[in-house]
Amino acid sequence: MAHATLKHNQVQKDVGTISSSRAELFCAGTVFFAALLLYSWTLAPTVTLTDSGELIVVAQGVGVAHPPGFPLWVILAHLASLVPLGNIAVRINFSSAVFAALASAMLTLVVAELMIAIPYLLTRKKRSAQRNKKAEDSPIAQLLICAPALGAGLLMAFSRTLWAYATIAEVYTLNALLILIILFLMLRWRRYILADRLNTGPAIRPHDKWLYGAALVFGLALGIHHVTVGLMLPALAVLVYRTQGLRFFTSRRLVYAALISIGALVAVYAYLPFAASRSPVINWGNPRSLQEIWWHITGRQYRVFFSFSPNIMGGQFIEFCRMLLREFGFVWLPLLLVLAFAGFATAYRRDRTGFWFLLFIVIADLAYALTYEIAEDKDAYYLPTFIAIAIAAGFGIRWLIQLTLSKSILVERSYWVAGIAVLLSSATALAANWPFNNRRHYLIAHDYVENLLSTIEPNGLLLTQDWQVVSPMLYAQEVEQRRPDVKVVDVNLLRRSWYFDYLRHAYPGLIDRSREKIAAFVQILKEWERDPGAFARDQLLTQRITAAFFEMLRSIVINENRVAPVYITRDLLFAETTNAEFAKWINQNYPLVPKSAPADPRSG
Repeated sequence: MAHATLKHNQVQKDVGTISSSRAELFCAGTVFFAALLLYSWTLAPTVTLTDSGELIVVAQGVGVAHPPGFPLWVILAHLASLVPLGNIAVRINFSSAVFAALASAMLTLVVAELMIAIPYLLTRKKRSAQRNKKAEDSPIAQLLICAPALGAGLLMAFSRTLWAYATIAEVYTLNALLILIILFLMLRWRRYILADRLNTGPAIRPHDKWLYGAALVFGLALGIHHVTVGLMLPALAVLVYRTQGLRFFTSRRLVYAALISIGALVAVYAYLPFAASRSPVINWGNPRSLQEIWWHITGRQYRVFFSFSPNIMGGQFIEFCRMLLREFGFVWLPLLLVLAFAGFATAYRRDRTGFWFLLFIVIADLAYALTYEIAEDKDAYYLPTFIAIAIAAGFGIRWLIQLTLSKSILVERSYWVAGIAVLLSSATALAANWPFNNRRHYLIAHDYVENLLSTIEPNGLLLTQDWQVVSPMLYAQEVEQRRPDVKVVDVNLLRRSWYFDYLRHAYPGLIDRSREKIAAFVQILKEWERDPGAFARDQLLTQRITAAFFEMLRSIVINENRVAPVYITRDLLFAETTNAEFAKWINQNYPLVPKSAPADPRSG
């Protein structure tokens, strides 16, 4: 009995010793503070283009963002907006920096987990395991763990895409952080399983807490950019299968993990109807009913961007290759990609499970992203692939060090090789991406809005279909309260019924002056939103909604022009697709006067 207790305690001791060492935590901390310092220095001082303005307004007002709504990000960004430092945009921009720095630190720990697991894979015998465990504390062993982890973490921190989103108000850095937390927890769970196999005696399985922790984070992460998070499932399934076999997939543990994820998912998306019921400033989609919530989460309006055309997918792949070449360094010097490919080869030899795990991340991500054709933020959809490549670069750094150690005359210089590999990889990425990601003096969106507003007379109407105008203008008017008299209307968003609630809040006079035509269009618009297929099948319905839309626009222009001048941006004036008929009517019925000089300066 005493003998069994002794063995039991020994197993507990062995399992306990594989938690993160101070060296690994020090590496992660170093990466975090280096990244945060860099991101803080290059942080955008105000609103930026694309979705930044909309997201800031949503975060401040606890509203509903464009699909899928990003509820977890909105909650955390709202808390960041309450910090009494700088303007609202800077506060939320800085939250992106913190998330990105934490993501880089987590990638450091992920690589450390993979490096530490390698000795456990080399043997199934207890004696050898004990020797490996002792060797783990040796300087060379620590070097083989810390140098790859530190190098990969800094490489990720200085990569083009993560750094780009770390300095603005966007959801992608939090998304990357949660993905990496999931990877870390699953790899930690796997390492405990490997440690169990190298010990005799009673099976100790307290490590399922890591599995369930990963399931919880997975469910929460679905509350941000659920597509890229969901694409991790094939890789996670491979990891679980190669760690515990098919028996895991028939066990209750899978059921428990699934229930935890679903519970977290439901909890975080319960935010949508709660926020919608408050009628916030931006209530995109107004998701109150179950059907509306489902439409919002699944991004129903974006399904038109999917294409399986070989030509389009081929073009997307070429664009991805361009992004990949400049992601971690200079296009003309892809040394870090060579290092990453060497890392994939090393992983295949040393840690076959790790290799397949990383490969399935890349395959699943590319399989989706290459079929999804969008003009903005496309690089963010490749973040899982870039994460996998940065991790592979960690394997590549380990390969370089081991190559040095294999040469007896170079053993004493292994530390120099490790230091050079880490510094060269991180410095190359930093130097290559600095000119593109330094937004310390980035005022393009601010100046764009300021220039537009300076030319618009009091109570003027601005019609546009340019989201790069509308989004930062939302921030200027709703957060900074600049020129609330100017009415800014996104003609494309007029095809969404929820947008009229915003217009009613922001410009009640505009709605009142064209009430009849607006009501007629909104009525048929809601019919289209319930069943767009019916309109696609019935040409008369299509003609009816098109005519109602055109009549509403005519009414708005005519009525607002009686109050103050109407302005139109160039993109709408020369529209060639959905708004072409309206643009033609404008050109035929109104004299167009270029407006570049400031209006009454007292209105600015």
